[in-house]
Amino acid sequence: MIDEMDGQARSVLTALALLACMGLGACTTSASNVALLSPQPAAPESLPAVVEEPSASATPPRYGPRQNERFPVPVEDLAGIPQKYQRQLVDYPTDHAPGTLVVDPNNRFLYLVQTDGKALRYGVGVGAAGRGFSGTADVAYKQEWPRWRPTDSMIARAPERYKKHENGVEGGPGNPLGARALYLFKDGQDTYYRIHGTNQPDSIGKAVSAGCIRMLNNDVIDLYERVRKGAKVVVL
Repeated sequence: MIDEMDGQARSVLTALALLACMGLGACTTSASNVALLSPQPAAPESLPAVVEEPSASATPPRYGPRQNERFPVPVEDLAGIPQKYQRQLVDYPTDHAPGTLVVDPNNRFLYLVQTDGKALRYGVGVGAAGRGFSGTADVAYKQEWPRWRPTDSMIARAPERYKKHENGVEGGPGNPLGARALYLFKDGQDTYYRIHGTNQPDSIGKAVSAGCIRMLNNDVIDLYERVRKGAKVVVL
């Protein structure tokens, strides 16, 4: 009789233990499934870049103060920037999928393709390196307040200007790359083509001597928040 009761008790305890394990698995996250629950960068074939509904894409205030930044975002005076180069939603019929970035260096625009024949258009400044690449690439990675180092060719060409920066410049308001940078690769290789902020807002809409594709800091922060790793980029 005692053996029979012990057997029944063991069965009950086993069942309770299994239920407890099931409950634990449903209510907590382990190191292995945190990665599954956290937002993850996605390859373009599985998930396009983050795109908001067109009606909410450019709601003001668009250039106001930003919270939770590692450095203060400098105030950008829009008075000297033509309206067409300020961030806005435009008609943009295209065969490119929503989430695609289209860079138009000649006209100084960058488009984030959205749905229903629309795109979010940003004005850009185009440096010499920004005119040296065309075709398609992917956003390989992104950085907040990126570090910058002039290339060896820049140092050789203008040592009086760039030699002092040969060990690099830490991120911050004085860094030429501004508040954010997107790094473009093609077939797994660095194109050395960057989409980045600037500490020279008056250069937007213009051809400039250095850099790639520069944006207002508020605009590149906005773009950074919308675009995921793996997004397709088309440079015209």
